[in-house]
Amino acid sequence: MAARIIRKEVLIPGQTTKLVLDAPHVAAKAKPGNFVILRVHGKGERVPLTIADADPQQGTITLVYLVLGKSTWLLNQLEEGQELNDLCGPLGRPTHIEPGPEPVVCVGGGTGIAAMHHIAKGFSRAGHEVISVIGARAKDLLLFENELRTFSHDVMVATNDGSHGIKGFVTDALRDYLDAHKDVAEVVAVGPVPMMEAVANLTRPYGVKTTVSLNSIMIDGIGMCGACRVNVGGKIQFACVDGPEFDGHQVDFVELRERLSAYKPHELKSYQECGCSHG
Repeated sequence: MAARIIRKEVLIPGQTTKLVLDAPHVAAKAKPGNFVILRVHGKGERVPLTIADADPQQGTITLVYLVLGKSTWLLNQLEEGQELNDLCGPLGRPTHIEPGPEPVVCVGGGTGIAAMHHIAKGFSRAGHEVISVIGARAKDLLLFENELRTFSHDVMVATNDGSHGIKGFVTDALRDYLDAHKDVAEVVAVGPVPMMEAVANLTRPYGVKTTVSLNSIMIDGIGMCGACRVNVGGKIQFACVDGPEFDGHQVDFVELRERLSAYKPHELKSYQECGCSHG
């Protein structure tokens, strides 16, 4: 089904863009943690993107993407009023959210902050005290800080260069919080694989339930192709239908990193051959 772009906002020039799409059928069913698969044109690559927000009343969903290869570059050429060739979703299992007041720490890094935003909002609406921990290399690369402050009990910021918040990584801020608070019910992490692995390694000795959202390679998104398989607790799982969220303490991150890097040379070649460029 086609989806029209209602609003386009460049969050980080040449790198990260937010789209608000007219997609009432997806918006009506979208839950935190769900994702969609889109195609820019009829012969294009299927691009999976986690839903950053959904408004069932307005019939819209929000997507945030990093311009990384040919397909996201082509997506970035579309403007307000134009349509995606097709949009499939919502897909994947939604985040498991039980009602309650217990504190939940939501950790986001890079573009993953946008996907984490929808999950954190879900926990807040369920009555939980939400502590958001976000990180980036520098202040101008942070996303959704103001949006998270509208419902989070606290927003902790870490930047590598110290230009905003503490100087360091999200794990530094998370460690400080866990040391001072023993009542955290769950930690949810969304972002680059090394960040999610570091978060899982940090929380393990604290015994805190830790959920990660895996950005595996996907093709069909319905469990048929097997491209998104991941090893969780010694068992093969498929991120598109069994996830994308899994127990972070059970994920084989080494294997996941290897699978994600397998097609990097092809991605770079395709990007260069199409004449794409940032800016």
